[in-house]
Amino acid sequence: MLTAEQMLNGYAEGIFPMAEARDDDALHWVDPRRRGIFPLHAFHISSSLARRIRREPHVIRIDSRFTDVVRACADRAETWINDPLTALYDRLHQMGHAHSVEVWQDDQLVGGVFGVTQGAAFFGESMFSRSTDASKVALAYLVDRLDQAGFTLFDTQFLTPHLKSLGAAEVSRADYQDKLRQALKLRADFNAPGDPPGPYELIQRRTQMSYRASSSADKAGLVATIQPSKAGRS
Repeated sequence: MLTAEQMLNGYAEGIFPMAEARDDDALHWVDPRRRGIFPLHAFHISSSLARRIRREPHVIRIDSRFTDVVRACADRAETWINDPLTALYDRLHQMGHAHSVEVWQDDQLVGGVFGVTQGAAFFGESMFSRSTDASKVALAYLVDRLDQAGFTLFDTQFLTPHLKSLGAAEVSRADYQDKLRQALKLRADFNAPGDPPGPYELIQRRTQMSYRASSSADKAGLVATIQPSKAGRS
């Protein structure tokens, strides 16, 4: 039977466990050829999401109902989260290696996201939503927290159209392994930022980060455009 310690070793090697179905107790290691990652400075808060964050009476909590978040993520017609995996996530949470960001409304858990931490790497596992955009709200607060806490790698495992629309990207296995090695050399503390920021502080900070990332990309493109013409004149 897989242990929490073996699970952490697997993450450090670039693989992660999944079940075929809820009723299948077997776990299988997965090593995708292409890997989804979230560049932390590239997370995009759309104008509609910003309005929802500002106007909806959400309360953001960290790790207050971790197991409930995992079970909510598994509460769907088809899931790769079975009971043995849920127990492993609980154990990792007890060890300080798994965390949840939760969205509450009227004292009800309406959305959330959870993942595993090691070094400066965050391995995003799953998210859920019981109200409009609640999972996106949770993701926005998660990205901000990872950035503030010193994380350098947000592994989404796979790239979905939903994650891509928010700024996630896909890299090769070799590129991912390189990013993972660098992140594991560093230390980050998920709890260091303390209480989540208010909605206006979150939006302002993420907008500034997104702008800086866009400006850096534009400058890099300009340099790439100029360099060939210089070479041609030499």
